[in-house]
This record gives sequence, structure tokens and C-alpha cells, in this order.
Amino acid sequence: MELAFLLEKSILILILFLVSLGIAAYSTYAERKVAAFMQDRIGPNRAGIFGLLQPIADGVKMFMKEEIMPNSSDKLLFILGPGIFMVTALMTSAIIPWGGNLELFGRTISLQVADINIGILYIMGVVSLGVYGIMIGGWASNNKFSLLGAIRASSQMISYELALGMSVLAIVLMTNSLSLRDIADYQSTSGVWNVVVQPITFLIFIICAFAECNRTPFDLPECETELVGGYHTEYSSMKLGFFLFAEYVNMFISSAMISTLFFGGYHIPFEASLGITGNALTLLQTGFLFSKVFFFIFFFMWIRWTIPRFRFDQLMHLGWKVLIPLSIVNLLFNGLLKLMNWI
Repeated sequence: MELAFLLEKSILILILFLVSLGIAAYSTYAERKVAAFMQDRIGPNRAGIFGLLQPIADGVKMFMKEEIMPNSSDKLLFILGPGIFMVTALMTSAIIPWGGNLELFGRTISLQVADINIGILYIMGVVSLGVYGIMIGGWASNNKFSLLGAIRASSQMISYELALGMSVLAIVLMTNSLSLRDIADYQSTSGVWNVVVQPITFLIFIICAFAECNRTPFDLPECETELVGGYHTEYSSMKLGFFLFAEYVNMFISSAMISTLFFGGYHIPFEASLGITGNALTLLQTGFLFSKVFFFIFFFMWIRWTIPRFRFDQLMHLGWKVLIPLSIVNLLFNGLLKLMNWI
């Protein structure tokens, strides 16, 4: 039984790994198509039908580019930086419930790698480790532009992680659980998505998610007009690819987190009345969750081509003087409601 369990989890991890990389790759294609649509252009259309092979062409290009490592760089840390950033981005998908249970070969298979009872804390811990990948990469390059980009990225991510963490605590207070599956089940049982009863929490969370993913209007770490290329100025080939890919993986995972915490996760509204059970329901739930995820990925891209970039002082002002006080007041308000048994 233990061997079957390990095999089951290993297959699920492999599938999640491939899906995450695939979605990250085609998010680059989608980004260019969304940008083209908003700017009345065509976008990539040469590689394959409608340009669908463009991500594969880009991946081959990244692998085939010359590998350059500055003579004055710290070789070990220079390699370790993008590796840490990529691994931490991929690890967060392990505790997200992608659906219910599948009945296969006489076994009940959960579409969640690990349903740990401190899931929120796990995500916050792993996400915070991603800062080390950026900081190490910028420091190891021995380049002042890379170091400036790394410092800006680290200060931005740390600032917004505080508000992000406190905003999620309001959800924890309401659902009495740190488990993402419990939070998704709570919304199904109550019949109301958390975004309806926690709109301020959702607003804080999604703003902080943009900053965590280094997405416009918070893309200061890679502000090419000021910093040449940010923390990965000296990187090339697949080391640069890891940094770029990890940001799209983070966007995918952030979209899955938003869908799970605020929009019911994999649960379908009125799913009990659909008359569908078993594996068919589980697959339908997974498809429903991914439809929400793809919507939020589009939303991330939509915002990029709609809102201009903040200045760095505006970024810090919003994080420390607006979002953190707002998240504290929101948490205190929810604590009061919990004390009075109103939530």
C-alpha cells in the first residue's frame, strides 16, 4: 500500500510539474497575443498555426543561446540563484486542491499532493524563500545594476508579503482552518464565495499578488528603463529562462490561490443539483477551477497593458502606509466579528 501511495503521489507531482511548465510557457504566448489585441496588432503568428509553436521556439532558443558567466561572479551562487527561484515557484502547487477524489484501480486518489493542516503557512514560507533566489542572483553577478535590481525586488516582495499574510488571516479566522481544501469546502457548504463576504481582503490580496509576481504596475525589479534588466542583467540562456519562467509559474499559482481562497476553488455552484457524481464530477470540478485560473491569468495580463508603472517611492508608500494599515484594520474588524459570532 505504501509503494502504491508513493507511486500515486509521484505521478501527481510529475503531472503538476509538467502542467505548471506548460501553462507558464503558453502564458508567454498568451501575453503577447493579449498585448497585440489591446494594441491592435497581430502578435506571434509565424511558428505553427496562429503562432501556437512560438513558446516551443522560444524554449529552444533559450537552450541554444550561449551560456555566459561573468569572470568576477560567484560561480556557485550564480547558478544557485535561478534554481532557488524556480524551485520555490513550483513547490507552492503541492498543497492546492485541484479537484475532488478520483476512483482508479480500486484506489481513492486525491487531486492534491499534500493536504496539510497548515497549508497557508506553507505557502507563505515557500513564497518568502523566493526572495533569496532573486537576492542571491543579483549579488552573485557582481554587477551594480543587478544588485540594485535585487535590492528593489527584495524590498518590494518583503513589504507586500506582510500585507498579503495579514489579509489571509481574515480568511483563516472566518473558516477556522489553514487548509486550502477546508477553505474551499467552507465556501461550498456556506453557498457564498469568500469574495462576497471579504471584499477588502480580496482587494488587498490581489494587489499584493501583483507585487509578489513582479507584474505591472509593480514590475520595478525589471524596470528596464532604469535598471538595464534588473536582477538578471548578467544572466543568459536557461538561467535567464528560469528567472522568467518562474515569474509566469508564480502568476499561475497566484491565480490558483485567488480562485481557491475567494472563488470557491474547485467547487461548482449548485453542484449537488447537477446530478453528476464520481470521476465525472471530479474532472468537471478540475476543469471549472482551471477556467477560473485562466481568467485570472488573463486579468494579470489585462492590467499590465492598462495601468502604467508606479514609481518606487509610490510602491513603498502603497505597501507600508496603505496596505499594511488597511490589512491590520481589516484583521481587527474580522476578529471583532468572530468574537461576536457574526462570522
